[in-house]
Amino acid sequence: MDKIFKALADSNRRKLLDQLFEKNGQTLNELCGHLDMTRQSVTKHLTILEEANLIIVEWQGRSKLHYLNTAPIGEIYGRWVKKFEHHRIVALKELKNSLKEENRE
Repeated sequence: MDKIFKALADSNRRKLLDQLFEKNGQTLNELCGHLDMTRQSVTKHLTILEEANLIIVEWQGRSKLHYLNTAPIGEIYGRWVKKFEHHRIVALKELKNSLKEENRE
């Protein structure tokens, strides 16, 4: 999980993931077109994302396509976000019920 958080810590890598969310299965050239950096820099970022299992690479002939892998992000959501979200939902329900009771009086 540390590799995932490290990969997500960089704004350029998050941009790459956003691009793959918009259109999955892009080549390096396509991904470079949306960022103001060299191909080498984009390749380094993609390597970090691949090592974190956030993207999957597939060769189709001579083309190397990059695909978003949402499973690790789902794991982060389940372990770190969902439990905090539950408390917020309960608090909102309690507030709603409290306001209903006040309006009845």
